Amino acid sequence: MTKKFPLLLILLLSTSLLSAQHVAIRTRQSLNAGDQDVIRQIVDLERQAKEASLHRDADFSQRTLGDDYVGITPLGQVTSKQDVLSARKSGQLRYEAIDISEMVVRVYGDTAIVTARADVKGHQLGEDFSGLYRYTRVWIRRAGHWETVSYQQTVTQ
Repeated sequence: MTKKFPLLLILLLSTSLLSAQHVAIRTRQSLNAGDQDVIRQIVDLERQAKEASLHRDADFSQRTLGDDYVGITPLGQVTSKQDVLSARKSGQLRYEAIDISEMVVRVYGDTAIVTARADVKGHQLGEDFSGLYRYTRVWIRRAGHWETVSYQQTVTQ
């Protein structure tokens, strides 16, 4: 695992790359209809993010990453919204497949935290970065619009 991870996985999961194949909702007594609606919205955004990653859609990242977005790669490197946009536009990062499982969405008012597992196949600058990852993404609602403000991924076995 070389220094290829910075943009590779930030892009991989920072612009949401999941499909809601295996979504678990941790219920608690305070889960109301509003929370359920938020969970549906976030799961759909995660699905859209996965598709955006597969199709190198920089517009999705532009719309959904907060200007104060901070991503942390498996090697501990910090990336910004501009880093993600540049990586998407360059075309040097390619995803062949992204399978998401074990997704959990937790809602705290105007904040939603997603944790999940991603099985990824892809290449960056010709080098394979396929493997299993776990990630956490933080979404916040600003002026009625959901934005990702934080993302961190970790390589798993």
